[in-house]
Amino acid sequence: MRLTVETSAARLVGRVSRAAGRGGGTTLPGKLLWKVDPAAMDALAARLPAGVALVSATNGKTTTSAMLARILGGRFQLAWNNSGANLASGVASTLLSARSADLGLLEVDEFALPEVMRRVEPRVVSLGNLFRDQLDRYGELEHIAERWREAVSDLSPTSMLVVNADDPLVADLADGRVRALRYGLDDPRLARSGLQHAADSKYCVRCGSPYEYAAAYVGHLGDYRCPACGHARPQLDVAARSIELEALDASAFDLVTPAGTARVRLPLPGLYNVYNALAATATALALDAPLDEIVAGLEGFTAAFGRFERIEAGDRQILILLIKNPAGANEAVRTLEEGGVPETLLIALNDRIADGRDVSWIWDVDFEPLFPKAQRLIVSGERAAELALRFTYAGFSPTQLEVIPDLREALDRGLALTPVGGALGVLPTYTAMLDLRAIAVSRGLVRPFWEETP
Repeated sequence: MRLTVETSAARLVGRVSRAAGRGGGTTLPGKLLWKVDPAAMDALAARLPAGVALVSATNGKTTTSAMLARILGGRFQLAWNNSGANLASGVASTLLSARSADLGLLEVDEFALPEVMRRVEPRVVSLGNLFRDQLDRYGELEHIAERWREAVSDLSPTSMLVVNADDPLVADLADGRVRALRYGLDDPRLARSGLQHAADSKYCVRCGSPYEYAAAYVGHLGDYRCPACGHARPQLDVAARSIELEALDASAFDLVTPAGTARVRLPLPGLYNVYNALAATATALALDAPLDEIVAGLEGFTAAFGRFERIEAGDRQILILLIKNPAGANEAVRTLEEGGVPETLLIALNDRIADGRDVSWIWDVDFEPLFPKAQRLIVSGERAAELALRFTYAGFSPTQLEVIPDLREALDRGLALTPVGGALGVLPTYTAMLDLRAIAVSRGLVRPFWEETP
């Protein structure tokens, strides 16, 4: 009876918020429920007959979750936080709103993961990567990794743990665990010549010696080995081989799994999206999805909001690539560099809590490959001046650089500079991306994210 009263009140708050046209309806019910009775999350999760799958990572958890929703949507009725509300309150809201769901598919913030794991007793936990991100909120990588390690140690032996074997910190969490699936890239042709200067986990998790890399793919992700103690990337259960990157349109690869091998053409560019596809594949396999459904889901996937999203704006297009830390931003730059840099770029930097107050990370991003091809660069957001300073020091011509802090004005200016039929490239931080989409919603270009379906 108490749970019924609590959930009814929380749902009413959500309906009122949505009726008022506010996206807060995705989190307010959970905030209320979490404050009144945190244990209600446990009870709501226990009602799901197919259990709960959790997805967490620094980069890629939203896209991985959306891929899983596409794969599993025909097999399960999902309780999925597709709005990206991934703190405990957002998870609680999602469980509240899905009365007829079979399976909980929950993207979880990396700092909130241990508490959510403890409460929902997950069937599957998928851990993608750990990159340096929002140090003012989370601290160093090792702090998050230790929290994850403690949470995994308490994980039920019947739960499946899915890990990115190419990330030393994450892969080590599955060491010695029987029920585990490990995924990674296996195509040295696509590797970088060496670790980037901003790479994070360079040192052995066992002895502290520098790793040697047979292949470095994204940041510190790759085929690593410690020459001192021999700690190395574990054997892959799920792998991508024979990868072909098709400019800004797609990526194709051989998907190698215990259930067989299939050629996949993913309608998203970049190696980081191949990693997301592998994470989704391994997690779907852990949920007993057949390979043909996994392939169909991946090939029919469209980008999660704000993550390589194309928005039609009359006779022009807005191409959004989210950036929020050095590793992710470097991959966005790499994707544009290999697929074609738009003539006009808009880069927007905010420093709100969800972005991280410390914006010094922009100095670790290798923006320079964009400069020879971009004819005009607009910087915007609350910290536009810092971006302008960063690009000026990097040698970008001041005559081609415009500082427009107001995002609406910056977007209008960028579109005006974009030729008819062309695309404006936009690289926003998280809250700048949300602001940009709010502008697009107000102009009827997209629907609010909480109304979108997989």
